[in-house]
Amino acid sequence: MPRVKGGTVTRKRRNRVLKLAKGYFGSKHRLYRVANQQVMKSLNYAYRDRRQKKRDFRRLWITRINAAARVNGMSYSTLMHGLKVAGIDVNRKMLADLAVTDATAFAQFADTAKKSLAK
Repeated sequence: MPRVKGGTVTRKRRNRVLKLAKGYFGSKHRLYRVANQQVMKSLNYAYRDRRQKKRDFRRLWITRINAAARVNGMSYSTLMHGLKVAGIDVNRKMLADLAVTDATAFAQFADTAKKSLAK
């Protein structure tokens, strides 16, 4: 039985990796071995950061809400607790958007939270 040479399969695999490495700096987009290492690392980063992106946005929203809450004379934690006591269920993404775009609407939320805590 003749031996099978895997030239076309190997070339196809290598070209697939080099295509993924397109745009990388220096030999990372030219040489297969270096490109393969970088592609594997990049795919790991992509997988990790799809989860990290959710954490980063939540941190950003909390920072924005805290800044707007302090303008209205309260901290982030007291604002969130006051909204919970008042029965207002607004997610952090929407609150942060209000804090940036519509300060008067956010001030109304803050006043409601203050009143619910004063009871």
